[in-house]
Amino acid sequence: MPIETPTNEKVNLEFIALMASLMAIVALSIDALLPALPDIARDLDVTDVSKNQLLITMIFLGLGFGQLIFGPLSDSFGRKPIIYVGFLLFVLASILCVTAVSFEWMIVGRILQGVGLAAPRTISIAMVRDSYSGDYMAKVMSFVVMIFILVPVIAPTLGQFLITFYDWHSIFYVNLIFGVLVMFWFWKKQPETHLKAHRTKLTPSLFMEGAKEFYRHKDAVAYTVISGLITGSFMVYLSTSQQIFEHQYNLAELFPYIFASLAISIGFSTFLNSTLVLRFGMKKIAFTAAICYSIVSVLYVLIFSSGINPDLSVLVIFFVLQFTAIGFLFGNLRSLAMEPIGHIAGVGAAINGFFSTIMAVPIASFIGSFISESVLPLFIGFSICGILSVVLFLSVKNTAKIVVPQ
Repeated sequence: MPIETPTNEKVNLEFIALMASLMAIVALSIDALLPALPDIARDLDVTDVSKNQLLITMIFLGLGFGQLIFGPLSDSFGRKPIIYVGFLLFVLASILCVTAVSFEWMIVGRILQGVGLAAPRTISIAMVRDSYSGDYMAKVMSFVVMIFILVPVIAPTLGQFLITFYDWHSIFYVNLIFGVLVMFWFWKKQPETHLKAHRTKLTPSLFMEGAKEFYRHKDAVAYTVISGLITGSFMVYLSTSQQIFEHQYNLAELFPYIFASLAISIGFSTFLNSTLVLRFGMKKIAFTAAICYSIVSVLYVLIFSSGINPDLSVLVIFFVLQFTAIGFLFGNLRSLAMEPIGHIAGVGAAINGFFSTIMAVPIASFIGSFISESVLPLFIGFSICGILSVVLFLSVKNTAKIVVPQ
């Protein structure tokens, strides 16, 4: 069922739902596990609570490296076959996680899960770029992200339900069942978007040539770095949210509901973005969101510089404002980076995803190491990443002013 738009292009609702579902496998693998982190740590004899963050950040590490593999392969062999290969690796990695007898093996399994999931995550974006371009691509990406955001809303509650009535192993089984259903739907309904006539021959120089082409587009590089900064700061929240709400605020039972309510704010702003992007443009919206992101985080740091945590309601308000800005950033930043490199969408999506993720992991690990008794380090991280993002936005805008007259 298509939706008519002012540009006379059509959005296929099933296509949007499929792309969102491919990305949702990743979100479910991350967010459903959050309530189970203490149980996994206990079963695998982990005494340092901060190590639980590795179960979240390491899957992102795998995602980053996996994109370098599957993105170029999809440019040569098509999008669909490579997604199947990645999902098969995800299945094998999930089995490793379920049977892990030590925390170290669990970490290996999570990294391999990330590598496998890089295929549906990255290639779904390439498939959107294959089909759409410009601000309209940003509109489609907003719809995709909006549906995708529903998973973080329900995933922690689902995880809490599973560990209450079963155990943490069941979360991996449910992830696998969901993934198999999505893959069947994808196989049955989604045609190939990267036709043979447009494919590039797989050669040792394919990635290097693609990387050179990517780096010729300075805007794409700048938006990739901005994406890494925003993703990294948000990843700190993902990896420490269970620690913050359960240990600092003693709200273990309410954690899934707080997490879900905050995820809704991202979904709401993503929906607004889908309605506003054609009117105002993705660059203007993303730049404004980056400024708001910085102002909110700096304001928190100034007000609560003592390090004493505020009342829960105050913290939630700041998080809602922060994540509302993020909703306007995520889809637009990826679309801005992909816009000039549609002719190498697979390699381009891989490079964009790799560098933004590889930037994000050390950012999240470093900032997360300071979060033990206070939320303040999290907002300091938000502030630094936000301000740097605004500076990069200004550099891109200034470059555009110099280049256009020529």
